[in-house]
Amino acid sequence: MPTLYQHYSKVQTEQPSAIGHVAHQSAVNRLILGVEASWRDILGDEFKKPYFMKLAQQLETERAKFTVYPPESQTFRWSQLTPFGSVRVVIIGQDPYHGEGQATGLAFSLAKGRPPQPSLRNIFKEVNACIATKMVFPHASLEYWATQGVLLLNTTLTVRANTPNSHAQFGWDIFTDKVIELVALHAPKRVAFMLWGVHARRKESLIRRCDGGNRHLILTASHPVSFTATRDFLGCGHFRLANEFLLAQHESPIDWAVEPGNNKHEEI
Repeated sequence: MPTLYQHYSKVQTEQPSAIGHVAHQSAVNRLILGVEASWRDILGDEFKKPYFMKLAQQLETERAKFTVYPPESQTFRWSQLTPFGSVRVVIIGQDPYHGEGQATGLAFSLAKGRPPQPSLRNIFKEVNACIATKMVFPHASLEYWATQGVLLLNTTLTVRANTPNSHAQFGWDIFTDKVIELVALHAPKRVAFMLWGVHARRKESLIRRCDGGNRHLILTASHPVSFTATRDFLGCGHFRLANEFLLAQHESPIDWAVEPGNNKHEEI
């Protein structure tokens, strides 16, 4: 029978671990408040894994010491605007914008009133190259795309202010790989994936491994802000090809304007 001293020593040894687990779980619960219900259901087991609990605690510590983008309420904005069952197109980014007031929780998108970054300017150029008229983009928010089923997913969901790639080792890539895997495996609709740049194109093997029946369309090009964009991204035709793919599935095409009913066009 253990002595009182042995029992007390055992409690002292176990207690920090138990407290640590509770703290990690509390951090997870706070973090996933912003996850939309359908995504929370399908990702449920992921939130219980040790890497995600560590990620949540690490992110909470980071937010206590530094400014982190996007704001906590927008970390999972991609899920809020594009529920799982509505996903029709996936555009994969890398790191959120790290400047003040830029990141919104949607890859490549900025808050209304912010000027488009070079990558988004090239994206808008390519949109115009894919349609018969020249469209005017009154702002740099891509929320309208997201509401139509375009999942705008960065592979890392947070960043420290003015410090690109600062959260690249937090474990977000494990989580967003699971998001991509679940879409490839279980999305009710056939999906067009747009993979731009070396980082995004690394996800092609993951998608193909999950997509045994070749249900989905995978489109690859250079990153829209890279030095090769003018010879590879511009002219890739992805926005036209995605819509042709959707139409072939008897799905409505994506309106690549940034606002519904935006009729501000000029003839090319």
